[in-house]
Amino acid sequence: MAEHVKVLIIGSGPAGYTAGIYASRASLNPVLYQGGEPGGQLTITNDVENFPGYPEGVNGPQMMMDLEKQAKRFGTDVRHGLATAVEFSQEGPHKVVVDENHEILADTVIISTGASAKWLGLESEDKFKYGGGVTACAVCDGFFYRGKDVVVVGAGDTACEEATYLSKICNKVYLLVRRDEMRASRIMQQRVLGTENIEVLWNTETEEILGESEVTGVRIRNNKTEEVKNLDIQGFFVAIGHKPNTDIFKGQLDMDENGYLITQAKSSKTNVPGVFASGDAQDHVYRQAVTAAGTGCMAALDAERYLAEKGLA
Repeated sequence: MAEHVKVLIIGSGPAGYTAGIYASRASLNPVLYQGGEPGGQLTITNDVENFPGYPEGVNGPQMMMDLEKQAKRFGTDVRHGLATAVEFSQEGPHKVVVDENHEILADTVIISTGASAKWLGLESEDKFKYGGGVTACAVCDGFFYRGKDVVVVGAGDTACEEATYLSKICNKVYLLVRRDEMRASRIMQQRVLGTENIEVLWNTETEEILGESEVTGVRIRNNKTEEVKNLDIQGFFVAIGHKPNTDIFKGQLDMDENGYLITQAKSSKTNVPGVFASGDAQDHVYRQAVTAAGTGCMAALDAERYLAEKGLA
């Protein structure tokens, strides 16, 4: 027999837990499945200093535990498990299969599956990911490298934005571009090339990130001349894109060419009534914990109104 719930939240992190807080306070008895990475990307973030309410900053995993506790306090049923199949209906309810064997029929579904940063795939990259100097978010972590020399890897708008942002707080920014041209928009390229403390290294690839417990340098190679050299740096920012965790919804929900879920203007509504999207699964612009939490709130309020209109609240 399938389990029936009013509100099913797929995924955790700031969006999922905030949706849980609002939905449970509205007496909707939400069930939240944490997914393959409980707590989302912040569980691999050492220090969070830009989330309101933490004047001294907070450890990323601790912040996620705090949000989980808050959601549970109001009655969110937080469970371990991964949604492995979905079957959305224009009329509802929506069928979701968890861990390939548990079937749930949900009147509303809130998607908060997030996105995952793309990495270079180097062993040395993995070594320094967790607070050692390798990161995929300049806005999140740039503050810790103020006055230092850093590297940004990438050639698109995101890489240019990260390099420009870091140039305002860091001593020197090296932008490593694998080819002899960027794919970023012209205005972003001009901004980078016109910034005095940004140096673009063309046809350049990363061979190894150097250091013991923290990043102290990077070994790079020019793929045209084969010249290899080391740069002395303290921070390494990977800006080659993110992949939204939305593959399971392909063919059922509208998404852009990169897989980000498309929501209706000023709402969390998808193209399927009763299915709502929040957090980084639908946001490729801001990608911050505070904006994810905001859209989690939106999704819960949208779900509450939908259920009320259907007489199901």
